[in-house]
Amino acid sequence: MKRKHCYSLLLLVFLTCILASCSTISFTNHYGQKADQQKVFAIKDVHVITMNAGSEVLQDATVVIKDKKIVSLNGPIPADAEIIDGKGKWLIPGLIDMHVHVPVDGHFNANYPTHTAVVFTSTQDVMTPFVANGVTTIFELSAKAGHFGQRNEIARGDVIGPRMALAALIEGGDGPGRIANTPPDGRQAVRMAKAEGYEFIKVYSKLNVATFKAVVDEAGKQGMRVVGHIPNSFEGRVEDALVPHFDMVAHAEEYAKQSKDLSDQDAQRFARLAKENGTWLTPTLTIMVWAASQARSLDELRALRSLEYVHPLIQSKWLTANNANKGTGPDRVARLEKIIDFNNRLVKAFREAGVPIVAGTDAGCSGVVWGFSLHDELELLVDAGLSPGEALASATRLPAGWLGIDSLVGTVEAGKFADLILLDANPLKEIRNTRKISGVFVNGRWLDKAEINAMLSDLAGRNTAARNKYHWSKRGEY
Repeated sequence: MKRKHCYSLLLLVFLTCILASCSTISFTNHYGQKADQQKVFAIKDVHVITMNAGSEVLQDATVVIKDKKIVSLNGPIPADAEIIDGKGKWLIPGLIDMHVHVPVDGHFNANYPTHTAVVFTSTQDVMTPFVANGVTTIFELSAKAGHFGQRNEIARGDVIGPRMALAALIEGGDGPGRIANTPPDGRQAVRMAKAEGYEFIKVYSKLNVATFKAVVDEAGKQGMRVVGHIPNSFEGRVEDALVPHFDMVAHAEEYAKQSKDLSDQDAQRFARLAKENGTWLTPTLTIMVWAASQARSLDELRALRSLEYVHPLIQSKWLTANNANKGTGPDRVARLEKIIDFNNRLVKAFREAGVPIVAGTDAGCSGVVWGFSLHDELELLVDAGLSPGEALASATRLPAGWLGIDSLVGTVEAGKFADLILLDANPLKEIRNTRKISGVFVNGRWLDKAEINAMLSDLAGRNTAARNKYHWSKRGEY
């Protein structure tokens, strides 16, 4: 028995070393050196929305970028600097989407025709919609080994893409993935996730009470923050789920599930409990709006302009295996509309209680297109009661702080990495102006509007060609 135990321990150590080798580059600073990143840039006469704690706005400023970092605000312009005209434009930090699901190899299952395996989208194709929309950091909430590979491609400079924070998902019940049904298994799952290189833990819906609490407690001991669902085992007693180190709830509807009448009183009670426990909120309002739309019909999804930037296999999946639309009826639509209304009131209650709110979209779910969806979310947050400035903070400074990278990104300050968006209009006046992108700095690499448009056009063209070659249609037919 001792020899068997020794062999098991050696195997565990071996596997841990192999898996950890996938994550040798931290998401906090994982970019390679390419020629463009060695250039010196100066953005002249630009209005800078710094997004620092004082919400400082600098008028007609000069921002100098060198070696991927902001070196000065209103400092001297180096003689070799490439000048970018910022006259009449607005500079903000790069945006952070705190809830995404990015496809990796194996994303398409065996139900698809065998020839589809050879046309899987490249990492650049996955990342282009993010950077085109100024999303320079993403939080992957169902991370797999393939995501380390994507992150390393970005690190080497082979792909222009956002920083990637990775959360390992721990679920209860049975099935594939990281399953834990006892407290010891839950603790071991956390330890293994850390050994494999994941920075965060995501808890999911089927965890039982004891295992959930063990997972959250062990994550705290391991220095890993926890985000996720309120497990179904806590139905009717949300106060028992909000334990120390449960750092963020991943959807507003996780609270809606805990309310029998979707009342203002419940929204305020949940806000008070979250405030007391220090549990933040990612409302992901856009996912429920899309669920309601698809419960009514798939017409809005079929007409979605950004659908052309989605791989045709995923388009097909959204349009032929759409769970929101399958078996739908008036009762489902009515229920979803009530949840949307409650989610908006919940956001208002959390804002009034002083609970930090960060922007996430559940990108990758049907209708929620990577990159584009974050602008939708910002507009929905403003509609729910946040000011434009608060909405911007929810996608810049605040998530950078929660992720532990606020010393690197999240504000426009000297010494921070050049993750920046140059806008044609003031987003503090109208949040929809975040869509009016003149150019994006991705870790010091400058992409002007022409290059962004070319990247998107190339992606849409290849998606169309693949759809035609393999006889997929936007209607979701083979």
